[in-house]
Amino acid sequence: MEQVRFGMIGAGNIGNTHIKNFMEGKIECGVLTAIADLNPKKLEAVKEKYAENPLMKDVQFFDSDESLIASGACDVVIVGIPHYDHPTVAIKALKAGLHIVVEKPAGVYTKQVKEMIEEAKKHPDQLFGIMFNQRTNPYFKKMKEMIENGDLGEIKRTNWLITDWYRTQTYYDSGDWRATWSGEGGGVLMNQAPHNIDLFWWIAGMVPTKVRAFCHAGKWHDIEVEDDVTAYFEYENGATGCFITTTGDCPGTNRFEICGTRGKLVYENVVTGSGKDQKKNTLTFHKLSVDEREYNVSGDSGNGMKKPSFEVEEIEIDAPNPQHAGILSNVAKAALGIEPLYARAEEGLYGVQLANAMILSSWLGETVELPLNDDLYYEELMKRVKTSRRKAPVKDSGAAVDLDGTY
Repeated sequence: MEQVRFGMIGAGNIGNTHIKNFMEGKIECGVLTAIADLNPKKLEAVKEKYAENPLMKDVQFFDSDESLIASGACDVVIVGIPHYDHPTVAIKALKAGLHIVVEKPAGVYTKQVKEMIEEAKKHPDQLFGIMFNQRTNPYFKKMKEMIENGDLGEIKRTNWLITDWYRTQTYYDSGDWRATWSGEGGGVLMNQAPHNIDLFWWIAGMVPTKVRAFCHAGKWHDIEVEDDVTAYFEYENGATGCFITTTGDCPGTNRFEICGTRGKLVYENVVTGSGKDQKKNTLTFHKLSVDEREYNVSGDSGNGMKKPSFEVEEIEIDAPNPQHAGILSNVAKAALGIEPLYARAEEGLYGVQLANAMILSSWLGETVELPLNDDLYYEELMKRVKTSRRKAPVKDSGAAVDLDGTY
């Protein structure tokens, strides 16, 4: 079968995750043919690590994104560099006629994401994908399917307590750009939780219309951006939601609950020990015998305090969870016309908008309405970028951190 050629821009932690998947032959219909990074130590570390791997022998190395893009060495570019540069490099690749997969988040602020989307519209024959690997999780796919099928009725409430993104000060000190307004453009909402923010609207099929949030900067770490967030959402249909996340809790919790008029879905990633493999996914459906809105006006013949009956079902799921490899395999097959693109990059705007709205609400101390005021957020962000405190240069061996089990 024909192989789609991939180029990896960025050989840091996430870049090495993708490189590893290629070197282990996990990308269906895809082969890695090019890697670029500004840091020669990172390129050397990759060469040394996979020196004996035959899949590395035909890979070309480049010292910049421009040189890789202009080389003709690949069909698809994966953009895995610091967040501010995601749209910038993606636009370069689009203009050069290449398909792209941009890492999350799609960008730091909505204005630049919209610029990237507008450029992509000029190239309708090129794939415009995003690395929303959590969308391949069969539990999340099942939740989305059940909501779309009407099993929950109309959604009334969404709550996600996602506090198992634990990070130490060592993590934040691993790069001078990390956890700074000028380098990363945010904290937990821009780095760890973009996947959850994406799933929050994607699964429910609804984007909030109002946001009130409290983002605590440097609450648990010596950083200038948010590491502890509590947000309240309102939706057009009257539903409400709550989103809580932090990198300071340990062992933390990952529990997503969606309540509708016909029942409740509860997803939980239960921690059973300290090892990276000691986690268990569960999905429970509390199915009402009658729609709560109907029961509210005609179902109770007693004293007004009797609940409608319901059944509790533990949903068993036996399906693969391919994560990053699954997204890249889909991109390769989409490039070959075998299947449609699963995670489209233009949908990344919703997550960036929600993250921006949470941060802006906290900055202003008031409720923010969506769609977001793009210009206001950009102005407020640039105020903080001007006074951003970049860290001392970090001693860099070029070696990447293994992210397996951290997502």
